[in-house]
Amino acid sequence: MSARICIARIGAPHGVHGAVKLWTFTEDPLAVKTYGLLVTKDGARQFEVTHAREAKGHLVATLKGIATREDAERLNGVELYVARERLPDTDDDEYYHADLIGLAAVTTSNEPLGRVIAIHNFGAGDIIEIAPPHGPTMLLPFTNAVVPSVDLAGRRVVIELPAEIEGDGP
Repeated sequence: MSARICIARIGAPHGVHGAVKLWTFTEDPLAVKTYGLLVTKDGARQFEVTHAREAKGHLVATLKGIATREDAERLNGVELYVARERLPDTDDDEYYHADLIGLAAVTTSNEPLGRVIAIHNFGAGDIIEIAPPHGPTMLLPFTNAVVPSVDLAGRRVVIELPAEIEGDGP
């Protein structure tokens, strides 16, 4: 089974005819229409975006077979995935967040921190989650200041730890 990449999340219904708010995680939000069938994480359900238009910060989309507000309400929160090979290739200095999962996380002085286990976005920007060998995971902002480099060939991300985590803080 090929790796799947989450490219959208279904939100609340829009209107009474089955349309939904759709938050996309693609560079071009309307690209979700070009990937054909989108599947749920477990692959149990498939959806086809038949129409989409831009709205404030999201799309308003219709999905094949979803015709009522009640049908749309049941989909709120469902994430939609596509096979990795159906996505465009990246440039040398680009990557998909999913490419980072499992990479080693090291400090700027090459000290091991753990492994990248997730990239989250709760609405205020991307967060990188790192699991150390022991103890709780670390959640850090995924910014150029905190993650100054990603080395896919070397299978690692470099993390600039904030002073309060390194112990240099007050």
